[in-house]
Amino acid sequence: MATVTRENIGLLNDKITVKVNREDYLPNFDKAVKQFSKNANIPGFRKGMVPAGMVKKMHGQAIFGDEILKTVERELMGYVQAEKLEIFGQPLSLEKEPKDLNFNAPADYSFEFEVGLKPAFAVTPLENNKTTLTKYKVTVTDEMVNDEVQRLQLKGGKTTEPETITSEDNVINVKFEESDEKGNVIEGGIVKENALLVKYFSPAIQAELQGKKNDDSIVFQLATSFDEQRLGWILKDLGFETNDQEAAKKYFKLTITKVGLIEKRELNEEFFKEVYPGQEITTEEAFRAKLKEEIGKYWESESRNHLHNDLFEVLVHETPIDLPKDFLKRWLQVGGEKPKTAEEAEKEFPGFDHQLRWTLISDKLVKENKLEVSFEDLKENAKQKVLGYYGGAAADGAEWLESYLDRLLQDEKFVDQTYREMITAKLFDWAEAKVNVKEEEIKAEDFVNLPHKHHHHEH
Repeated sequence: MATVTRENIGLLNDKITVKVNREDYLPNFDKAVKQFSKNANIPGFRKGMVPAGMVKKMHGQAIFGDEILKTVERELMGYVQAEKLEIFGQPLSLEKEPKDLNFNAPADYSFEFEVGLKPAFAVTPLENNKTTLTKYKVTVTDEMVNDEVQRLQLKGGKTTEPETITSEDNVINVKFEESDEKGNVIEGGIVKENALLVKYFSPAIQAELQGKKNDDSIVFQLATSFDEQRLGWILKDLGFETNDQEAAKKYFKLTITKVGLIEKRELNEEFFKEVYPGQEITTEEAFRAKLKEEIGKYWESESRNHLHNDLFEVLVHETPIDLPKDFLKRWLQVGGEKPKTAEEAEKEFPGFDHQLRWTLISDKLVKENKLEVSFEDLKENAKQKVLGYYGGAAADGAEWLESYLDRLLQDEKFVDQTYREMITAKLFDWAEAKVNVKEEEIKAEDFVNLPHKHHHHEH
């Protein structure tokens, strides 16, 4: 009879030994040979009439090894379930060399595995209101409203193509080519096309662009050619981090490929209805008030996301959780579809560790606090997504909507992603009530430059 034993070999790391004897696997081996005989197509024999001896001669070794491993796996997983072991991933084999399994000489065999055990822990940052976080309230200024008005006027405006740049309102299609400060293009350097308003550049560059036309070019340094916010946008578009100071020192040759000018839309009732259909906005004052409300909602959403990100980092970094790191690194090497080297696993481990801690914490909080997302909630969320995409109330009640939702909710990937989004939002809303939240007013430009709570994954 098979036996399974377990011994500790490290922090949350156990070795499980499965011993099987001949009687544990031989009956199944004989059954498998007979079954193979019934189904095998072997030249010279009718189907179902292949002698067992022939099957053993041709395929016996493979069937024999397969049945032993099936028996071992059944005993191993049965033990894990019976002992209610909470383990990471799957048990890893400790066999350094393949066993010599000979169906002509059946014997007793012993197989060794290691498992990583999930730790018991408490989510201490949520205990006794010990954590204090800041929720920022971004001040919506008249300047922000003016910028949005102009953006919408330009978006809905008529485009013309003058020969030269004459105004800060010109839109130019440009080609960025990484160069030295004299404009000599660097071989293999960054090349990127973009479309920008002339007023996005610094005053000095704007002055240099005046009178330029298609195929003209200038050379500039990123850091001195844009304000801080727009520099971040340009760096990101070029493939850098938004705050990469070294990248900001780079020079680029900028070649104009097209000059455009947008005639701004007039601020009238026709324009207001295009921007906000069905809202009955008839005056510029009401239009600006609606824009201010929408901008406020955007920054409120960004502020909540920032708060939840801070809460996420506090939970991950300040919840004490012991992990079987050596086991997990080995599991990273062999547990995926493609094996990794020890060096690759070591490099990936900090990010893996970070995400694993969050999975343990979130699973624990969801389970212990019975947080749920019902199918009706999920369906309503999907409906709102569809209405948002197709124009809100205008599509509500349309005949196609219910059938479209039914098809959407049969897509497992969509349902799984939507569920994860909703349960995560519910978890953060619940956790937010367990910490002290202080409000603080802040300017938009200061908000976007706020540092993250953590910049590393060390524990």
